[in-house]
Amino acid sequence: MKKIFLALMVLAAVNMVAIQKVTGQVATAGSASGEIKQHKIIFQLSIDDSLAHKALMKQLNNITTVAPGTKIEVVCHGPGLNMLVTGKTVVHEKIIQLIKKDIVFVACEFSMSERNVPKEKIIPEAGFVKAGIVEIVTRQEQGWSYIKSGF
Repeated sequence: MKKIFLALMVLAAVNMVAIQKVTGQVATAGSASGEIKQHKIIFQLSIDDSLAHKALMKQLNNITTVAPGTKIEVVCHGPGLNMLVTGKTVVHEKIIQLIKKDIVFVACEFSMSERNVPKEKIIPEAGFVKAGIVEIVTRQEQGWSYIKSGF
């Protein structure tokens, strides 16, 4: 009976650690205070597919639900720029909701120039970066995790 009890206790401890890792509630390495690690994620969106845009909105919402306080930036370039173009985006309202959770959306100015999209056509909630790829590389060099969005 003691062996079964001990096995159940070990299993419970392992499950608790796994849940903490999934929810982002893991103390930083070497942290005596047990402070919670803040995640930083850079998303690359380069696809013009409304289903992919909607899926990205769900993913972002899931992240902010499970790991609140996560720093998130979405870089839209190439065909993905249309997610931020007034009259073309199907997720504008969801973007507005996510910006309230401190998610940053930026448009690549090189892609805008190539596609003849003036700044006035980009939804007002979005920011701008000169080169989307350089923004992604810079964030990775700063320790951000990279996720390619789309199918």
